Amino acid sequence: MKLVKMLIIIGLLVVFGCTNSQNTGGFGEQLWDGDTFVQKTVDASKLDEDKISAFVDGKWQEFELTNFPEIFMTWNIKARIETLAGIIKGEMPNLEGPHNAIVATYGYRREDSRFRVNNAIKGCGFLPKREKIKEINEMLAETDTLHFMKKLEILTGMYENADSLFDLNKQISLELYANPERGTQTFLNQMTNPTSVLVYMAIPTFKLKTIAYLLHPENPKLTDYEKDMIEYINRIHSYFHGQFSKEFIAVIYNVVEVYNSSPGNENGRGSLIVP
Repeated sequence: MKLVKMLIIIGLLVVFGCTNSQNTGGFGEQLWDGDTFVQKTVDASKLDEDKISAFVDGKWQEFELTNFPEIFMTWNIKARIETLAGIIKGEMPNLEGPHNAIVATYGYRREDSRFRVNNAIKGCGFLPKREKIKEINEMLAETDTLHFMKKLEILTGMYENADSLFDLNKQISLELYANPERGTQTFLNQMTNPTSVLVYMAIPTFKLKTIAYLLHPENPKLTDYEKDMIEYINRIHSYFHGQFSKEFIAVIYNVVEVYNSSPGNENGRGSLIVP
């Protein structure tokens, strides 16, 4: 019973993003082509060179991605492993920490608001390296029917090998609620202006300034790598939360700047630490 209650609360985390969903009308409808879309404010053709271009502040700009510093990785991976260990013991997970990023966006003034700025809590994680992602997708598919506790052990092993498995200049999430009739403020903002800032409720805490790249699973022009990313982000979500009847929009947060926003010393308090 304790495990059931715990899983119900974990599942509730994914609904935080739906509180700002409304009928969009007007420009929001123009973002879609039938039941799918292409994000026209981002050019990811140089992503394999760790570069991404985006239409920001009225012009196209190229951004070079930066890897997470050791201090961020140490905090993030340690907290994730400790959370999984606690769940295995039957403990309730905390809401604070590296999984739940508070995402700030700006760009689109929806009909029901006078403001373009928005904040939402999004479940986030790491993306496998390009050369590892197909292998990991296959592994997740093969082990998906295992007992939940065994799956937690597999996830722990992935985090223990984070440096060799994961792409260390990206975070990932899902857009669960946006569709042609119903948009979230985060979705509308990121489609209009892909700059997105992630911050975590934790000590130490960090701020990531990113370019958000949105991929719809039904876009017929997806590259093979983009299909792999969508598959992984949906698989890793279902691996923990249970199966869903559809694939959701994938969001890749490409990291450009990392700040230490921890209180207390001169190396924190919003200091830029990379690049």
